[in-house]
Amino acid sequence: MSQPGSGPSTAEREFVVLLDEEHRPIGSADKAVVHTEDTPLHLAFSSYVVGPDGRVLLTRRALDKTTWPGVWTNSCCGHPAPEESVADAIRRRARQELGIELTEITDALPDFRYRAVSAEGIVENEFCPVFWARTEDEPAPNPDEVAEYVWAPWEDVVTLAERTPWAISPWAVEQVPRLNAARKD
Repeated sequence: MSQPGSGPSTAEREFVVLLDEEHRPIGSADKAVVHTEDTPLHLAFSSYVVGPDGRVLLTRRALDKTTWPGVWTNSCCGHPAPEESVADAIRRRARQELGIELTEITDALPDFRYRAVSAEGIVENEFCPVFWARTEDEPAPNPDEVAEYVWAPWEDVVTLAERTPWAISPWAVEQVPRLNAARKD
């Protein structure tokens, strides 16, 4: 059994933090059953990992993911476990999904929230702060999470979101222009 704040082990069920409309925790629910056609608002995160040369890591979701299979997206997403800090959850998911250690995590879009409906009819309804992260590592992705990856110059990521939004996840389509605007401020 995990200690509070340590996140779930692979043998345990994963729980998400349910939120009210002011983004305050109101309980938890099993992740395996929370994502439906009527998904309650819950806490998540998105991260964009920057490598030593300044390029950003984009990942293609595994082909057997329940929602948005095979879609290109940001580096890493996930859900903090109850009583787990967001920073700890980001580090945990970077290890689990990408096989990398992060050297730095920086808050980028602390108030990001989105709702999207997948082609399968499953709703994402998340308060999802967005972070920049850094690594010195080359990914060794978990094939259950990531089909492939690419390191891309940030300008190419911006162009991708602007010109071909249908080719990337709906959350990345919303996040990238906001991140770009924040970088220019």
